[in-house]
Amino acid sequence: MSESEGSSEVRVLVAEDSVPFRSFIGEKLRENSGLRIVGEVSDGLEAVRLARQLKPELIILDIGLATLDGINAARQIRELSPKSKIIFLSMESSPAVVQEAFNLGAWGYVAKARAATDLLIAVQMALEGRRFVSGG
Repeated sequence: MSESEGSSEVRVLVAEDSVPFRSFIGEKLRENSGLRIVGEVSDGLEAVRLARQLKPELIILDIGLATLDGINAARQIRELSPKSKIIFLSMESSPAVVQEAFNLGAWGYVAKARAATDLLIAVQMALEGRRFVSGG
């Protein structure tokens, strides 16, 4: 209902270790003019550091990050930036991992294989206060 009527851009942090996939995420997010990428990182520790510093409204977080995986990064981010909504990206789609992500307060879980179609849907739903899981 408030589809950007005078509202400011949503600040987004992208944490993805694959440079080509991170570029792809950036391109997808730029399709929505209401989103502004404020940081891009390739490891979990840097994601935690930038989340604390920037307090973005939305964080796209790969589960398979180096240094600190996305699940453990999310645990720390929850404490440092509790209002940030997290959408996980992953190659992993086991029910246990998906459940753990949502137990950590995730707003979305997008399978990388379905990111082309599901990422913007997950973002929109999270911003509307609804949860999303890639089908498959």
